[in-house]
Amino acid sequence: MAISTAPSPDSPITDVIFDFCGVLFDWQVRSCLEGRFPDDVVDAICADDDPHGFFRYEDRMDAGEDFADIYPDVVREQGEEIARIFEYYIEHYGDALPRMLPGMEQLLRDLRAHGYGVWGLTNWSHETIHVAFDKYPVLDELLQGTVVSGVEKMHKPNADIYELALSRFGLEADRCVFFDDTAKNVAGANEVGIHGLLFSGAVAARDALAGLGVRL
Repeated sequence: MAISTAPSPDSPITDVIFDFCGVLFDWQVRSCLEGRFPDDVVDAICADDDPHGFFRYEDRMDAGEDFADIYPDVVREQGEEIARIFEYYIEHYGDALPRMLPGMEQLLRDLRAHGYGVWGLTNWSHETIHVAFDKYPVLDELLQGTVVSGVEKMHKPNADIYELALSRFGLEADRCVFFDDTAKNVAGANEVGIHGLLFSGAVAARDALAGLGVRL
């Protein structure tokens, strides 16, 4: 039986937009650092309260700042040892992306096969975004376009980056679904009229899409 190449006429959804880290990829800072630096230091860096500021500094990169401009702040605020570890992390970013999350490549393939638009929208540094595409070239095959915060100097959950994605890709907000693993980014999508959904795995994503009339 032939596979349909057009979205179901019963569904208002025509396009699905995906965050990257925590949705398409498993993102693990620990995978990059463990075994290369002392365990207690790695544990502190990866702690939920972020005492060494790795995620704060990375958020600044995601918002468009250059590593070279941030690094002196890391040295001043965290000391030379932590700064060198942060530099190592950025230089070996691919090691923090150990795998695509189970079922996600197939979900993207099924969406494309059934005529849905498939797009990316990620908070990511303009200096390291190439790592994701170099390590997982299937992204170039399956995503029809990606908006990157660090390139645009916009940042989820602010409305402007969602509106830019809609405009650039030629999409209607109420006909799009956006998956993100962070609640505030889902809320940001909802505020501009996109169907924002909190990601909890490929199976749940398929169920959520089915609930909106997407037939795969």
